[in-house]
Amino acid sequence: MSAGTKSLDIGLAFDLKRELELRPELATGPDDRLEEYDSDATVDALCAALSELGHRPRRMGGGRAFVEAALARPPQLVFNFAEGFGTRSREAHVPAVCEMLQIPFTHSDPLTLAATLDKEIAKTIVASKGLAVPRGAVVRDARELARLDLGWPRIAKPLFEGSSMGVRKSSRVEDAAALEREVARLSKDYGEPVLVEEFLEGCELTVGILGNGAKARVIAAMEVAPKVDDPSRFVYSLEVKRDWENQVEYHVPPRLPAERVRAAEELALAAYHALECRDVARVDLRFDARGTPRFIEVNPLPGLNPRTGDLCVLAGKVGVSFTDIVRAIVDGARERQGL
Repeated sequence: MSAGTKSLDIGLAFDLKRELELRPELATGPDDRLEEYDSDATVDALCAALSELGHRPRRMGGGRAFVEAALARPPQLVFNFAEGFGTRSREAHVPAVCEMLQIPFTHSDPLTLAATLDKEIAKTIVASKGLAVPRGAVVRDARELARLDLGWPRIAKPLFEGSSMGVRKSSRVEDAAALEREVARLSKDYGEPVLVEEFLEGCELTVGILGNGAKARVIAAMEVAPKVDDPSRFVYSLEVKRDWENQVEYHVPPRLPAERVRAAEELALAAYHALECRDVARVDLRFDARGTPRFIEVNPLPGLNPRTGDLCVLAGKVGVSFTDIVRAIVDGARERQGL
């Protein structure tokens, strides 16, 4: 623990995949319907890291269980990585409860968490600051596709899902018939609007950021490069993420000229500030054919599985340990809230 800081009672807010699998209403649907939810291994690792830092972690869970635990014995700080369930604003559920009960918490506030889950809202905010985003439009019905003024190829994805849910290799489409099939699939499986964008054929990067305000800093930028696919056609899809050891290579630093990496990091940090992210986030971007980085999306609740989480992977490649990440998140939240 840092000198001059005190041990805290820290409650962990999370949603476990194995618990959600028991809910009867989730017995059907796409096989990735619970992709973004956490495992016991992630919760165990966070408890161990917080204990190592001298804190007193306890498991509060998510949903109703979190509310009941918070009312019965509010912690001094909530370490929030709960994804929530059921609505477009689900990631805002736990922090909204914390705000209502005046319990300090880590990560971004409810407004940022709700806005960033909706990919089009996040893009609109980022673009309003003069930052580059891909052209695209939201469609609610395949009949709306005829009005799109975009070139080919295109990519289709659910409007407000995370962890590449709904994004398959087939999501990249080259003609109207293929796009109509993808929109129909996504509409049926996820019951939400579909974001259709121009497909960017350049290199894909993800950028890890820690901190707040002027102290926010890029940990590293990581290139996500396909081992087998043509890079210009590569989609960081669910199939790839589930078989990442065979499908992709991660390069830190990216295999790009220094000025392009710098431009990508500057874009990521600017988007982090535009969306008012706090404590930590991971920003995804991709280069267009002219070599300009464009904002794709941001995850203000980045996965914290020490082995497979992209943030943890890129941090480890520059000597930032899992415990270092947890320390930075907690210290950022403490400083913000005077704990």
